[in-house]
Amino acid sequence: MDINNTTILITGCSSGIGLETALHLHKKGYRVFSSARKQEDVIKLQKLGLISFLLDVTKAQTITDTLNEILSLTDGKLDVVFNNAGFGQPGAIEDISTDILKEQFETNIFGLHEVTLQVLKIMKRQGYGTIIQHSSVLGIISLKLRGAYNASKYAIEGLTDTLRLELKDTNINVTLLNTGPVTSDFRKNAIQKTLDNVDMENSRFKKAYHKSMEANKSAVPFNLEAIEVAKIVEKIIQSKRVSPRYYITKATYILGFLKRILSTSKLDFILNKL
Repeated sequence: MDINNTTILITGCSSGIGLETALHLHKKGYRVFSSARKQEDVIKLQKLGLISFLLDVTKAQTITDTLNEILSLTDGKLDVVFNNAGFGQPGAIEDISTDILKEQFETNIFGLHEVTLQVLKIMKRQGYGTIIQHSSVLGIISLKLRGAYNASKYAIEGLTDTLRLELKDTNINVTLLNTGPVTSDFRKNAIQKTLDNVDMENSRFKKAYHKSMEANKSAVPFNLEAIEVAKIVEKIIQSKRVSPRYYITKATYILGFLKRILSTSKLDFILNKL
C-alpha cells in the first residue's frame, strides 16, 4: 500500500478518538481529511497541520460539500472512511423524551447512514474502499441509564452487519469498532447531556444518576488512551483481510465473552452490578 496516496476521511475530529486518529495517521504519512461540525474546531484542526472540513453528519449538504472538495484534491478517489462522529445521551428510558431519543439517533445512526450512503457511491464507482463504523461495547451489551445510546449503537451493529452481507460481491470492506472506555471528552459531554436533558431531581433514579456522574469523573477500569484506537484504525487500513469487527479494551472482550456464554438472566444479574 502506498501510504502517501491512501486517502482517509474521518468524521468527529474535534477531540478524543477522532482527533487522535487524524493526527496519528497524518504523522504516518496518510492523506488524512479531518472534519468537525463546528467552524472553531475546523480552524483548530487546521492549526494542527491537518486538512479539515466543516461536516455536520446531521446536515447532508455538508457531507456532500466535503466529499466534493476531497475528490477535487484526490483525482476522484477516497480509500477509507472512519465514521467516528457521535455522542452519548445518558438517562433511564422513562426519563428520555422521544425528541431526545430522536436527537441521539440523528447523529449516531442517521448521520452515520447518510455519510455511508454518499461514500458508497464513490467506492462503488472506483471499485474498492473501506468503511469503518464506530460502534461500542454498548452495541454488544446494554447498561442501565444508557438506553438511548445503547439503542443507537445496536442500530449501527444491525446496519453494518447487513451492509457487510450486501457488499460481499464487491471489493468494499465494512467493519465495526467495539470500543470500551477510552480517554476523551465523551464522558464530560455525556454529563452535560444529562444535566441538559434529564430531570434528575424528580426521577426515581436520582441516586443512580449522581453516583454515575461521580464515577464518570474518576478513573474508569480498563480505560485506554485514544491512540490505541488510532492504531487499530491503521491496522485496518493496512490489512489485506479486514475482520468484521474489532474489540478494543479489556472491558469489551470480557463483556462480549459473557454475552456469548451466559443466559440473558445471568448476564442481567452481572450488568445490574455495573
